[in-house]
Amino acid sequence: MTINPRDPDPTYLSFWREYHLCTLTTLRPDGTPHVVPVGVTWDPESGIARVITNKASHKAAHVRAAGPEGAPVAVCQVDRGRWATLEGRAVLRTDPETVADAVSRYAERYGRTPAFNPDRVCIEITVTRALGRG
Repeated sequence: MTINPRDPDPTYLSFWREYHLCTLTTLRPDGTPHVVPVGVTWDPESGIARVITNKASHKAAHVRAAGPEGAPVAVCQVDRGRWATLEGRAVLRTDPETVADAVSRYAERYGRTPAFNPDRVCIEITVTRALGRG
């Protein structure tokens, strides 16, 4: 089912606020999908989903390689028969304020603050499509 990503129904939004591990799908240079487990936060008011990671990770490299127009990506979570996917364009953010904000959002959703990492970056996804079934 297609969901309005800027105005999701309360059940869909609640699902994105529960503790769930997610997957991030990026594309390798040869076009094949690279799927990895991640934590994701989503703010439908701004239309932004965020993933924190190390700047040397493959996922960060795939997003970086796409350049300023961003990389097509998808994040997904599943809980038995419930599932939710956010699709959009991702860019890499390295400025300390954006990274700190992403860490704070992660801590709120997942109930723990990650250890300090000077190489942490934020994959910032401008969400263009939301899908799911609750």
